[in-house]
Parts: sequence; C-alpha cells; structure tokens
Amino acid sequence: MRIAVVALGKIGLPLAVQFADADPVHEVVGVDVNEQVVDLVNQGVEPFPGEAHLGEKLAQLVPAGRLRATTDYAQAIPGADVVVLVVPLFVDETTGQPDFGWMDSATKSLAQHLTPGTLVSYETTLPVGTTRGRWKPMIEQISGLQESPAAGEDGFHLVFSPERVLTGRVFADLRAYPKLVGGLTPEGTARAVEFYQAVLGFDERADLPRPNGVWDMGSAEAAEMAKLAETTYRDVNIGLANQFARFADTAGIDVHKVIQACNSQPYSHIHTPGIAVGGHCIPVYPRLYLSTDPDATVVRTAREANATMPEYAVSRAETVLGSLQGLRVVVLGASYRGRVKETAFSGVFTTVAALQERDAQVLVHDPMYTDEELAGYGWDPYHWTPGTPGQPVDVAIVQADHPEYADLSATDLPGLRLLLDGRRITDPTAFTGIPRLTIGGGETPTP
Repeated sequence: MRIAVVALGKIGLPLAVQFADADPVHEVVGVDVNEQVVDLVNQGVEPFPGEAHLGEKLAQLVPAGRLRATTDYAQAIPGADVVVLVVPLFVDETTGQPDFGWMDSATKSLAQHLTPGTLVSYETTLPVGTTRGRWKPMIEQISGLQESPAAGEDGFHLVFSPERVLTGRVFADLRAYPKLVGGLTPEGTARAVEFYQAVLGFDERADLPRPNGVWDMGSAEAAEMAKLAETTYRDVNIGLANQFARFADTAGIDVHKVIQACNSQPYSHIHTPGIAVGGHCIPVYPRLYLSTDPDATVVRTAREANATMPEYAVSRAETVLGSLQGLRVVVLGASYRGRVKETAFSGVFTTVAALQERDAQVLVHDPMYTDEELAGYGWDPYHWTPGTPGQPVDVAIVQADHPEYADLSATDLPGLRLLLDGRRITDPTAFTGIPRLTIGGGETPTP
C-alpha cells in the first residue's frame, strides 16, 4: 500500500514509522508544515526526545526508502491507498469550544489532492458527530468525490479510528490496546479494518471480552464517543481523588493509604491525586465531550475541580509560611508529566501564576529544558543538577514527576523552608527537619 500520514507530531510520526515497519513493505509518506521536522525525518533523526525506539527505527527505515517526509500535500496524497490524519485539535480557553483551525486547514489541503478509491482515517480525538457532520461534507465539496459504499471512480471511504497511545510508549501501546474503527458505511469500515490489521500487531489479552485486535464499533459516532469516554473517565476519577485528598488534608488523614485500601478489592479503581492534570488529552477531551453534551454536570464539575489544584497547592504552602511575598520559590518541572518534554496544559503555568499573584520570586527548573527554552516561556531558570546544590530558595514545589526529583534532598536546595511535593515522588527522610507537604498527605507541619 501507499500510505500518507498527515502531521508528524508525537503521535503521527510513530504511527508513520509503525506503518513503514510493517510486513509486507508499504510506501509511507509523512506530511508536516514544519520544515525542520521534515528535514530531520528525512535525515533519519528523531525531531523530539522521549519516544522509545523511535530514533533507532527512523535510522533504519528512512535510509531503506520505506519512509520519507514532505511539506507538500501534492507529493503525498494523490494515489494514496490510505490517508491517516493526526493533526492537533485545540480547545478555546475562553469558550471551552473546539478550535478546528489546524484540522480544517489540513482537511482542505488533503481534499484538494484526494484521488478516487482512497481510505481517509481520522485519528485525532473529535467531538461526537464530527467525522460525519464536518469532514464528510468538507472533503466532498472540495475534492468533488463522494463518500460512498463503492468508493470507485468518484468515491472515497471515511472512517474514525482514535489513537489510544501515550507519548513515550507509542509502539508498545499500539500492541497492547484494541484498535477501534467506526466508519460511515459498512464497506468503509471493512476497508479500515483490513488496513489496520495489515499494519498493526497485537498482544494477547486474556482479560478482554473478545480477542485483542481491530474492533468494529459500528459507526463513526460510537468510535468518537469511545475515545472521549475513556479519557473523560480518567479526568472525573482524578477529580474524585483530588476531592478526597483535599478533605484528607483537613482531617489529618493520608489519602494514599485510603486509596490503596479501597483499590485492594476489584470494584474500586480510584486514581492518584496531584497538583495538576496536564497534557493534550485528559484536560482537553472532557471539554470536547461537553461541547456536544452540555448537560454532563459530573464531567464539568470534575474538570473545574482539577483546574483549581495548582491554586490549592500554592495556598497550602501559604498557610504554612504565612505569606509568600518576596520569597524565592522554585517550581520543579515544566513538563506536564515526568520523562516527557511537553508543556501542553501543564500545571506549571497556573502554579507560576498563583505564585506571582502572591508576589513571590518564581524560578522554574526542568531537566529536559535548556535555560533558553525556559526563558522563552518568560520564566527565570533555576540551576540545579543532581549531586550539586542549587541556588538558595525558600520554597520548592514539585510539579512534574521527573525521576531526577525522586532523589532530591535538603542539601540540594540550600535555605529551603518548605517542600510541597505535588507528585509524592520525594523521600520524606531526605527532608528531615523541613516541613514537607503532599496532596492528600494529611500533614500539618509548622514552619
């Protein structure tokens, strides 16, 4: 097959590599608007760090001619058997509504070059009804082709098949979880099932109700909702865990012991509370769900509660010290989670803002970012490397669970008066004599 992948980001590029690495050999072309990304891919070099096995696979597949990249849709779309689109979908911070700007642009570009018989699969998470109600008429109008059961001389097939992977472990997740497919016609769905069966392999899963593999969801809408539901569940569950944690702090209870006890039987799956919920998925997809189900009060309440956690964490520090005005505070972690160089919806932004509102002197540290990159966000970089004491600070707030922070001790942070570990990653014994707070730890230390 000739396969085109639109958008070579942290999901799209591993997908393109997965397709190019399949047996039998397929011709894979990636399209991206970022010339630097395209150039690096064509050199066989990974354009971003942190994705397991991506670099080694690129170094093998690109020189072998099995994968190439371009900025020109005209070089990738015409004649493709399959087009897979993984362009980011954003949410407007003010209205909470989806911003289709980038996806509309990519869809129009691919539609201008679409040729008959092509299967078009959207993998970007979408509000329910988007594949049928937005992409189908847009592609038909621009391409002059019809989404039809035959998809012959004047037709194409359109399906939705959500990505269900986590950055950093995409290749393993592609094998671990069923691939969901929902089309607009039975013929289109069958074509998509055949495609994904040809380019993916699956681990055996005895815990599933049916064999692991490509699952036909029956419609594009069902596949769209499945992706939104599984991620919204996580946000709501974390919201519940955070609610328990906040109460535990007032009652002097360690909520983590409570959660461990609850989860010791098979009917409880309470998630882990923390300082923030970040990333492209968990903070965003509940809003996509709410855009088509405004009556989902449970979803809305959980999302609003999770968004307040950075402010809650800073207020706990303020309660212990009385005031943060003029104090030097380092926020440890710009990334939204450990081992991932990504700040999308990271708690660092609201944590820094809450500290600045209290007139604290804020510094930011992240082992995955350079001083120049941190300064680019408007932050003053904090200098510390394992084994060498950092600059004097009054307060340290662990915002991301980078493994480097697990070995932190009081000697690493001279002058420290309070540690707030928002990810519960540090060793309490390494901070003997210094107040240490966690989210839901129930501690009531004195300064």
